[in-house]
Amino acid sequence: MSAPAQPDRLFEAVLVANRGEIARRVIRTLRRLGIRSVAVYSDADAGAPHVREADVAVRIGPAAASASYLDIDAVIAAARESGAGAVHPGYGFLSENVAFARACADAGIVFIGPGERALEIMGDKIRAKDHVAAHEVPTVPGFSAIGMTDGEIAAAAEGAGFPLLLKPSAGGGGKGMQVVRSAAELPDALATARRVAAAAFGDDALLLERLIERPRHIEVQVLADQHGHVVHLGERECTLQRRHQKVIEEAPSPVVDAATRERLGRAACAAAASVDYRGAGTVEFLVAADRPEEFFFIEMNTRLQVEHPVTELVARIGTDESVDLVEQQLRIAAGHELGFTQEDVQLDGHAIEARVYAETPERGFLPAAGEVLAWRAASEARTDSAVEAGSVVTSDYDPMIAKVIAHAPDREGALTRLDAALADTVLLGVESNIAFLRALLADPAVRAGDLDTGLIDRLPPFAAPAPSERALAAAASVVTSAHREHSSPSRATWALGESTRPVHSGAVWSALVGWRPGAEAVRPQCTFETDAGALLSAAVPGGIGAVVSTGSSRSHAREIGRAMPAGTVTAADTEGAVWVHADGATHRLRPLSRREAMRRRLAARGRATATTHPELRAPMPGAVVAVHVADGTAVAAGERIVTIEAMKMEHPVLAPHDGVVRVDVSPGEQVRRDQVLAHVAPPAQGPGDSDPADRSHADTAHEASVPTSRP
Repeated sequence: MSAPAQPDRLFEAVLVANRGEIARRVIRTLRRLGIRSVAVYSDADAGAPHVREADVAVRIGPAAASASYLDIDAVIAAARESGAGAVHPGYGFLSENVAFARACADAGIVFIGPGERALEIMGDKIRAKDHVAAHEVPTVPGFSAIGMTDGEIAAAAEGAGFPLLLKPSAGGGGKGMQVVRSAAELPDALATARRVAAAAFGDDALLLERLIERPRHIEVQVLADQHGHVVHLGERECTLQRRHQKVIEEAPSPVVDAATRERLGRAACAAAASVDYRGAGTVEFLVAADRPEEFFFIEMNTRLQVEHPVTELVARIGTDESVDLVEQQLRIAAGHELGFTQEDVQLDGHAIEARVYAETPERGFLPAAGEVLAWRAASEARTDSAVEAGSVVTSDYDPMIAKVIAHAPDREGALTRLDAALADTVLLGVESNIAFLRALLADPAVRAGDLDTGLIDRLPPFAAPAPSERALAAAASVVTSAHREHSSPSRATWALGESTRPVHSGAVWSALVGWRPGAEAVRPQCTFETDAGALLSAAVPGGIGAVVSTGSSRSHAREIGRAMPAGTVTAADTEGAVWVHADGATHRLRPLSRREAMRRRLAARGRATATTHPELRAPMPGAVVAVHVADGTAVAAGERIVTIEAMKMEHPVLAPHDGVVRVDVSPGEQVRRDQVLAHVAPPAQGPGDSDPADRSHADTAHEASVPTSRP
């Protein structure tokens, strides 16, 4: 059994060298233990929840992570300034940086993580693989490309046999990984992987290894103290990934039996012991889908994992004591023994976690940004969130907004509870993947536990659910509320909680069919455009007389809530669009006047017969990392023209048709969403052909977005 926490024997103050949901997660445990918490923040995070929740907050630099959260000197200075005796790095940023651990030691500050030897060995995939293989941990066959020419790599690849998985040696999170199925694909894959590795990790060394078809990704949570004790807390199934990024995780794995669990745990503990590990860590394995008893070491993550809550919800010490992995990290870093043995660890029930990202699945999962107008976590599950109402999601950092975690006695119950929790999670103002997560949980293969890491990538393109009648009615009520309460559309506002937000409603002033200023009110209708371009109409429930009168912000919000259809939450953004949460789904609906609606319909008819537009626009805000062609180059449809980086991912923008390109941006340039990046003039046309560039539609601003661009 774990001894009760004794704060006086731990640390007086701990600096949390991170942001978002993990910073808030660590601060919660520090508060429970009576330890003073110190937050750090960049200019972009000055108003972030973790800054307010900490006992002390220290600014460490501008928005760019390289000048703030990755600035070792700034973080050490903040620890000294605040009197923190220890630093918890969370995950990402400096959590696995050996130079940071060394700087902490030099400053007399405890690094809450493993020692330098573990960081150095496990921080390099090639070295880690060679090291654990010598300690009887099974590894995937492959070779290191360090010091090899491209010709030597090609020869070694032929000898190893295709398909191969090419990945940066110093990296993680799937960044830079390339699947190579033939020798012809190897040169381009090497160039891409090296570029991403150099940009993300400052090291372009590569590792090539056998690609295991239909693999499952299984990882084992370990804890190790300074006294030679190493235990594991069971495994997690992290197979549901998109482009090597985990999406849904669960514990325990549905295919790991007790005997395999014991073998996996023993191998994980051996890997940790081989580097004198201390603290919490995760050893990751690949398991063949058709042979789950066979597993291979991938890497060891020398930090807390994003998915650690599923282990906390199922792991028990003794009969009923749950595990707080952050508390265990603190105790180990302070020199305490674990206080329990492997025999004390029990697994109770099943837990599943879904990662909620600011992204747009129907546009190829492109990152999203914006202000959170409304946020409400589900009551029936654990939610670790990075945001609250009023938070601003930018493209400066990882797009994860929250983790929603459900626990039940069995897997079926956990799946059902997680779906219900996602349906009840309210996030307005920023596009997210919640609808996609719910669709994924309903997939028959997922329900059956028949998983492999390519399952998500094989799914058809995601289509957002259509708004329900309740959602449309709620949006229509928002529009008519603004008109009823204000004499001028420029002064229209929509109350939300204790704040009001402007609704630029010049268009919606004339959107109510059958209603005119000074005329008798009849049952009005509103027309809305979805982000997918669909036009939908809705009648206002009860007519315009159902709209409430103005009042103070708090009472006004309650009255409007009564006027809304039951179970809905609404908000309006600064562009005049209405956000609605209803029937377990969220929609952004732009009110249209009758004239605008007619223009949209005519434009849609024109697009049905027209060729593609010559303009290539940025699918999201970000930085131009590569321009692949020069002005005047003849290109083919689908050829890569520009690559944009946003939120740690690269997104290619492709030529929509054959033609001659004109590039309008340069590498390193910051671009806005929908900014024109290049033009591809179509081939010369014969007499009588129309030039798509001469189309006179009033609403072509978004026609040239590149929805086929994917991260």
